[in-house]
Amino acid sequence: MEMTSVHKTLLKTFGASAAIVALATFGYVAQAQAPKKEEPKAATKKPAPPPKCNSLKTQAACEARADCTWVAESKDAKGKVKAKAYCRAKPKEPAKKPEPKK
Repeated sequence: MEMTSVHKTLLKTFGASAAIVALATFGYVAQAQAPKKEEPKAATKKPAPPPKCNSLKTQAACEARADCTWVAESKDAKGKVKAKAYCRAKPKEPAKKPEPKK
């Protein structure tokens, strides 16, 4: 096969194109593996919810909340503590059922 100037130019062009495609591919793969930067969150933070009633350990903190009840410790006849005092959530009222139509 005879090498003409057009043939040489085409080979060089295809070689350069293949090299550019290979470099672009390697660059994309390297960028995809890089650790992502975390964007700062918006300044609108929600306030923390109040602690659950069963996590409160003092009677004053428990009774200060309207949705909690303090349960006193129970003792047996000898004065030994059978159950420690604790705080618990008040039971929720059941949903009212509509009266049946007559």
